[in-house]
Amino acid sequence: MTLQIYNTLTARIEPFETLEPNRVKMYVCGPTVYDKAHIGHAMSALVFDIIRRYLEYRGYQVRHVQNFTDVDDKIINRARDEGRDPFELAEDYIQEWHRHVRDLNILPASAYPRATETIPEIIRLIETLIERGHAYAANGDVYFRVRTDPDYGKLSHRSLDDMRAGARIAPDERKDDPLDFALWKAAKPGEPAWESPWGPGRPGWHIECSAMTLKELGPQIDIHGGGNDLIFPHHENEIAQSESATGLPFARYWVHNGMLQIRSATGELEKMSKSLGNLVTIDDFLAEHPADVLRLIVLGSPYRAPLVYDATVVAENERKLERLINALRPATGSTTSGPAVTALERGIDQAQQAFEAAMDDDFNGPGATAALFEMVRAINIARDAGVGGAPFAAAQERFRALAGVLGLRLELPTRGATEAAPFVDLLVRTRSELRKARQFALADQIRNELAELGVLLEDTPHGTTWRWK
Repeated sequence: MTLQIYNTLTARIEPFETLEPNRVKMYVCGPTVYDKAHIGHAMSALVFDIIRRYLEYRGYQVRHVQNFTDVDDKIINRARDEGRDPFELAEDYIQEWHRHVRDLNILPASAYPRATETIPEIIRLIETLIERGHAYAANGDVYFRVRTDPDYGKLSHRSLDDMRAGARIAPDERKDDPLDFALWKAAKPGEPAWESPWGPGRPGWHIECSAMTLKELGPQIDIHGGGNDLIFPHHENEIAQSESATGLPFARYWVHNGMLQIRSATGELEKMSKSLGNLVTIDDFLAEHPADVLRLIVLGSPYRAPLVYDATVVAENERKLERLINALRPATGSTTSGPAVTALERGIDQAQQAFEAAMDDDFNGPGATAALFEMVRAINIARDAGVGGAPFAAAQERFRALAGVLGLRLELPTRGATEAAPFVDLLVRTRSELRKARQFALADQIRNELAELGVLLEDTPHGTTWRWK
């Protein structure tokens, strides 16, 4: 099956065809670094990490660029409130984001351009737009003239007339048209500023991404991604200014993830925000749960759909993670041929085909996860049937490899396992001897006390195995 992707620009599923054979140029809008990142930011980063991983699994060479907006009104205002240098503030949150990337097992981007390091390219891009009649200067500001782009609104599927009807002109408005947007902002006292042909100032938000994309990936890219809250105006404006400057289609596929919604105590679905007191930072989440749980939550819904988050969802995905990890328990038998081995190999093959079919269908996370659980089922049945040796190890290896395509670590809990394992093994052997001697009360006492310590025993026809909870 050919990989199919939903394209926001055309509002339909399309076959994936790259500009260059087997190469993907992907730009994903990164965070504005003025505050601690929350699980909504993580959701978007995880979605595009999964997309990238699957593209690489399919043999594509992916150049993935994610920017940092490191000069912005929010950064300036936060730095002023805290009495800090805005560049220092932004740098702290950039380093914190890199830590989150490591903690969440997100592949590092190929490049992390910053707005403040792209000022010359931004100025040249604005100059090109002015030369071509798409932008104009006004008292130190520069604006993009929206009416010069006949296709404006094609990404958000909105007409200029509808946008114009909803616009309002402030009394001190210097724009020719209320729809025109800022490319360059004149300096204000105490704010960071750079010299430009229009006087000291700083770039507008939208022009940053166009300039960084052009610098890192060239005038045309395969995938532009981000949250669906960026479709308008940010991505709409990126298209307008990029295509007006280059005369070329900007991105072939526009891919947008849905937004995170928090279920309140009353059952209402709310946007996560500080004002509502429901903000869950990435650090908050990882202090209580493995990163794989958050990744499974993201995989549990189609990436374009809203993602509902509450304690029930977290608990459900903790159980899912435990089931996945349990598939990596060692074999209890040694059978390497026969019907049970044939069934295991067939089950793994079929599950892998289902996995690929799901991911080829617009990166269908729920379908891919279901295929992983089919592998779990096949492995567990084989273990119970006494399959071991090379066939069992090969099945587990393929299972772990596909889980890795989704970015799942599936790390076995340690809890000091290296030091404690010999003692647990001794207690398990002692319990087995007690059972043989029909001293079931003592055997049950060992089982119960081990359970209180986080050790679960499983009696099988081939002996007793144990694992950490």
